[in-house]
Amino acid sequence: MAPPAPDHPWSPTVDATGALTAAPASSAAAPSQGYVLPPNPAGATLPATTVDSQRVYQLADLIDLAESTNPETRIAWNEARNAALTAGIARSAYLPRISATALGARQQQNGRNSGLGASVAQNNSFSGGVAVLSLEWLLFDFGQRHALVNAADEGAVIANIAFTGAHQRLIHAVSVAFYAYSAASARTDTAAVSLKDAQDIQIAAESRKKHGIGTVIEVAQARQLTAQAELAKVDAEGDKSNAYFALLSAIGVSPLTHIQIADVSKRPLPSNLDQPIDHVLADALERRPDVLAAIAQQKAADAGVRAAQADFLPKFFVSASGTHANGNVDLSAVPAVGDQAPTVNLSNHHWGATVIVGVTIPLYNGGVRNAALAQARNRADSAAEALDRVKLDAAQEVAMADSKLHTSLAAVSATRVLLDASQVTYDAALAAFRRGVGSSTDMLVAERQLLEARNAAVDAHSAALSAAATLALVCGSLGQAPN
Repeated sequence: MAPPAPDHPWSPTVDATGALTAAPASSAAAPSQGYVLPPNPAGATLPATTVDSQRVYQLADLIDLAESTNPETRIAWNEARNAALTAGIARSAYLPRISATALGARQQQNGRNSGLGASVAQNNSFSGGVAVLSLEWLLFDFGQRHALVNAADEGAVIANIAFTGAHQRLIHAVSVAFYAYSAASARTDTAAVSLKDAQDIQIAAESRKKHGIGTVIEVAQARQLTAQAELAKVDAEGDKSNAYFALLSAIGVSPLTHIQIADVSKRPLPSNLDQPIDHVLADALERRPDVLAAIAQQKAADAGVRAAQADFLPKFFVSASGTHANGNVDLSAVPAVGDQAPTVNLSNHHWGATVIVGVTIPLYNGGVRNAALAQARNRADSAAEALDRVKLDAAQEVAMADSKLHTSLAAVSATRVLLDASQVTYDAALAAFRRGVGSSTDMLVAERQLLEARNAAVDAHSAALSAAATLALVCGSLGQAPN
């Protein structure tokens, strides 16, 4: 079933549905296509998503679409449901175990008896049936089941926290991809404006030459600037397309989906950011999913220690069975079958019932319980240390995100001043060039600087919005579309 050699391709068998199977390929199979697998029609379909192609989607709309379609949210939901079922299984230890077993038996006896020179053969056959109803119930175990239920409950809490964290990360991923697309779209617009400026400069250079005040070099430089602007526009459109596909990937829809995205280039930036960092950090540590999950993990580890300690103590139980045997089968006991405990004291042709109340006391098992308790304590110590590590990492993330947001907002203010100054410089340089009193070098430099200022302003605005979303994420407060 494995490939024939490390340097020979695998020739899989394809069933009627087109799926690949591990069965050895028959001699009549199609010849190998090298290291290219045969197609499976089941892999050609993408998950279907209903999108209104006429609607302009805001960020909140895209997040809502992502939460309902992205597979990551479904996976996290199933994990939370499984953890809840695990907690339910742990609670079932408080209830009795009841099982019923019906057996049919046939016995064959073959032998020979001899005496006084005579020999007699005996061949006997017996058949019959046994019905058993048994009950097992652990009455008291000094808190071991309670500790195990606590640990399972904390596991459900951890899974639910992970579910919430998955949604927070999804909201953040869609938000950042949305802002990146907005920046790429704005860069496309600035590239188009820059191309228009370059064309105006080319027209002015050709006009200067026509009136005898320009040179061939100026015209060539202007045409070069136009060509560079056209190339920059093509690159910007390519970046916009890549950002669009990245946004669709973050949402969790097919890259063939067509969605109209709203323009947020004029969206206001966050304000009221004067709260002290220590207050921000304290609030973050109280609600961050990883910190809360680490606290729940520590509680689960402590419950594991209590369960291991209770394993040294006695357990009180009750066991009962009701039986009925018929036929002539010589059967003294029914062995354990599945959940059915062994049943003894059977009586042919009679109903039987047994009730046992007892206590089991662990005395010696080769140090297994001691080792299990030591392991549980080690896990509890590790959980406590892990909580401290998570808090330190969280504090660093919050401090860095807060600093980055303030830096991004400062960059926005600086780029606005730069853009205004660059626009004034470009307008003056172009006016002077048209009147024949300015140099082409100053005008070309001013146009390049204006394009850089426009792109810097676009990037700073997008970076500030992304930094605000990131700060909300690391503070554990990103529960909806960021505002």
